[in-house]
Amino acid sequence: MKKNILEKRESKETSSILSVQNLTVELDGEKIIFNLSFELKKGETLSVLGPNGAGKSVLLKTLLGIFPYKGKIEWAKGVKVGYVPQRLPFVKNLPISVRDFLMLKGSDFKEIIEKIKLVGFDEGFLKKNIGEISSGHYQRVLVAWALLGNPDVLLFDEPTSGIDIFGTETIYQILERLRKEKNLAIILVTHDLSVVFKFTDFVICLNKCPICQGPPREVINSEILTKLYGQEIKFYQHYHGH
Repeated sequence: MKKNILEKRESKETSSILSVQNLTVELDGEKIIFNLSFELKKGETLSVLGPNGAGKSVLLKTLLGIFPYKGKIEWAKGVKVGYVPQRLPFVKNLPISVRDFLMLKGSDFKEIIEKIKLVGFDEGFLKKNIGEISSGHYQRVLVAWALLGNPDVLLFDEPTSGIDIFGTETIYQILERLRKEKNLAIILVTHDLSVVFKFTDFVICLNKCPICQGPPREVINSEILTKLYGQEIKFYQHYHGH
């Protein structure tokens, strides 16, 4: 199994769309991330697992060019990136419809209809007031927002934070389907082990510096989790859903 997984990843060498080498991010005199290197392949889901304050969200924002850094971040030529932040609470307070919110991206209405259907809604859902929909539905709207412009890569910062178990499962099922149908690459920040094992090909265990990297079932164990979180974590073997 290990050989097959590694061969699958190596076979994508020519389709690498992101290369990060010796990345160090320092904010207000504090090193938030240091000495991180990895590659992202086309069609691959890469998860970043770690405790609060580990640098996970900072990593995504650095990849987007928001924070200064040392090291090397190299995107493949012409790659388009979509991003869903952990939360956008102010949007829920705007007195606008889902349609009007998505129109703020500058996309035409035909594309908006296409993307809202991709996340499981019909055209009529666009008429709803964005402040009146559930947190799970709102998160799916943010996924549709990220899909506008047809990105090659999607970055998700804990996309199910604050929503119920049913909504969480729906979000990850949508992401998995999109990955397969659109051959998208996904970088997913999460603290959920079950998500890492079920939906991702490659994991980075991050606590400011990388603690482990590789296929989840090969690199994650009780010892690694204790090192990552600084305390003993109950560990159960999970299975990849691909």
